[in-house]
Amino acid sequence: MRARYNARMTRRTTTRILFAGGPDGIPVEVERKRVRRLNLRVRADGSTHLSVPARCTLAEAQRFLDAHEAWLRDHVRRREAHVVEPDDGLVPLWGALVPLPVGTAPDELYRAELSARLPEVVARMEAVLGVRAAGWQLRAMSTRWGSCTPRTARIRINVRLAAYPPACLDYVVAHELTHLLEPSHNERFHALLTRAYPDERAARALLRRPARAVAADLSPIVNAAETISG
Repeated sequence: MRARYNARMTRRTTTRILFAGGPDGIPVEVERKRVRRLNLRVRADGSTHLSVPARCTLAEAQRFLDAHEAWLRDHVRRREAHVVEPDDGLVPLWGALVPLPVGTAPDELYRAELSARLPEVVARMEAVLGVRAAGWQLRAMSTRWGSCTPRTARIRINVRLAAYPPACLDYVVAHELTHLLEPSHNERFHALLTRAYPDERAARALLRRPARAVAADLSPIVNAAETISG
């Protein structure tokens, strides 16, 4: 049964990504529907979804998420703890299933891969947006794909993005760089992000699914030498 938390609210339309607990919190997909109550749930893969009545303002939705951050964080962690990867020696890498090198932990592989690919993606997205980050950090994060501190212009990227197709890294880098121009997730933010990465919805859809399931759908198992850089 899905984890749920219900509360009353008012109405409005469209879809946004908000964060519970501020810009470094848990990403939550917000969908405006014909409902009378706010309905917050955690899916089986650990992704989160909030249904809101049509006239609910984004500020009200944000306050609701921030007020229930502890509940949400607890349920996300429970879901992640129940995700069991098959012990077949394969890991998802850039959208394909590849053999994991002997003696290497998945996060080590992802960090090395992301370190090699990130500079090109950053240079491309910075050029499109006309902005530069002061620094980049790679982290193994459990509840978010990236985070940005606009005050210091420093950005953190989840190493596990290397498990997903490269387009997902493009999206997250563009998303975090856009926060240097607009800290909130308002209309201006999404207009700026669309310039750098037009297909935001498709990337988010991939990131809501387990990386292994995405890799299994997109391509057959390949030789590690064909996909692992360096």
